[in-house]
Amino acid sequence: MAVLPPKQRRWSWRSQALRGVVYQVLAVALLAAAIGYLAHNTLANMRARGIQSGFDFITQPAGFAIGESLIPFDSSDSYAKAFLVGLSNTLRVSLVGIVLATAIGLMVGVGRLSRNPLVRGLCRAYVEATRNVPLLLQLFMWYFAITEFLPSMDGALQPLPHVFLSKAGLQFPLPDESASHFYTGIGFLLGIPASWGWLRFARARREATGRALPLALPVIALWVLGGLAGWWADGAPTALDVPVRSQIAINGGGAVTPEYLTVLLGLTIYTAGFISEVVRGGIQSVAFGQIEAASALGLSRALSLRLVQLPQALRVIIPPLTNQYLNLTKNSSLAVAVGYPDLVSISETSLNQTGRAVECITIVMAIYLMLSLLTSALMGWYNRRARLKER
Repeated sequence: MAVLPPKQRRWSWRSQALRGVVYQVLAVALLAAAIGYLAHNTLANMRARGIQSGFDFITQPAGFAIGESLIPFDSSDSYAKAFLVGLSNTLRVSLVGIVLATAIGLMVGVGRLSRNPLVRGLCRAYVEATRNVPLLLQLFMWYFAITEFLPSMDGALQPLPHVFLSKAGLQFPLPDESASHFYTGIGFLLGIPASWGWLRFARARREATGRALPLALPVIALWVLGGLAGWWADGAPTALDVPVRSQIAINGGGAVTPEYLTVLLGLTIYTAGFISEVVRGGIQSVAFGQIEAASALGLSRALSLRLVQLPQALRVIIPPLTNQYLNLTKNSSLAVAVGYPDLVSISETSLNQTGRAVECITIVMAIYLMLSLLTSALMGWYNRRARLKER
């Protein structure tokens, strides 16, 4: 059998590959030239008007306090730490909001396909109400509800023991910082690979025998047992910092402010309406023959949904779901409207004090771009794992 000689790549203008490379290089060069011209023109105009520029302010003392922060912050700390606090506050509300919005959106999306007309009608009313009212108005509504309708601290609601809900926010118990919880954290971390191992075992067992093993409860049990084992190895510390209500305040424990609750509730409920439509559309995209086949095998509607419909719907759900996660993260910038100190709020305060508008806006743009690219990369990785593989 004759072996064909390898094809030699000849670069000529008739080559489509060469033209594509040249056009891309020219486009990048033109874009770089335009950005350079705009930057030079902006800096020249700022110098002509005596406006300072540069990022040297980032190491200077901020000179302002931040009302809510996971990271200890003082007015003598630098602007760089202030932006870090703003980023942590943005992530704090975005990550929790993504988890809650996904859970609510999944339930509402499945509920819209229910055979019960009451459940189906309530889910549809939820979707129509949340999707057609602007998010900013919803944030104002939740802020008004929390600050006006909830009681003051002396009459705070107590939905659970040692948990207080009032106009001042939500107070709850926390493990005492003086107690050691190192091994407890290690136990929770070890519970994650144990849960992953159970998921792999259950999948292999189902593919080999056709028998579906429970997933949710064993995964939660393994995770909790890992934490309990670490807690026991750590000496079983039981000390808690419990909030105590006095006549004028609630002291101790952990707390979240009304502003945080407002932003979290608004973003979660608003985004869940969009996620529910994504879930509903993904489930309805599965061929009806697949549902008939699951029914012929004797699977219940719940098992058919979990084992047949949702795995196939994921390839349709994940791309638009990624957009909703990005929208939730970017919509968190509206937190400035209710006084929550997120990244945009910290940027505005820094801008007003330093006058470095271009620099502050550039920092915010770069951080949001980084968060969006990271989210897209993680969801893209998950999408590649969830897609159907041809055999």
